[in-house]
Amino acid sequence: MDITYYDHGTPAERWERAGMFFDAKDYAAAARVLGPLVEEVPEQTGPRLLLARAYYHSAQLRRAEVELRVIVERDPVEHYARLMLGRTLQRQGRDDEAQPHLRLAAALGGELAEE
Repeated sequence: MDITYYDHGTPAERWERAGMFFDAKDYAAAARVLGPLVEEVPEQTGPRLLLARAYYHSAQLRRAEVELRVIVERDPVEHYARLMLGRTLQRQGRDDEAQPHLRLAAALGGELAEE
């Protein structure tokens, strides 16, 4: 396996690199770093959530949905993942599927859900 800039370094270095790409709005590059990192540490929510966000912002909505569903399956009260899942579904035109996630995110965030 050839090591590239994207997968070079320790997990902590790659996490930092992914954050720099994300902050620079290079979401596709952030996803290239985060994909292998998530495979390496699948139990950690932080990298998976940032990967889902990178996918969302780079319009890879199906991939974002997959990652977000893993998070909410493991942690049903993960507020931000619920919100992101709802928005991801909305952006795909799947409003009926999005509404329960958005209502739950609002409730978990202490907000009143819109009717």
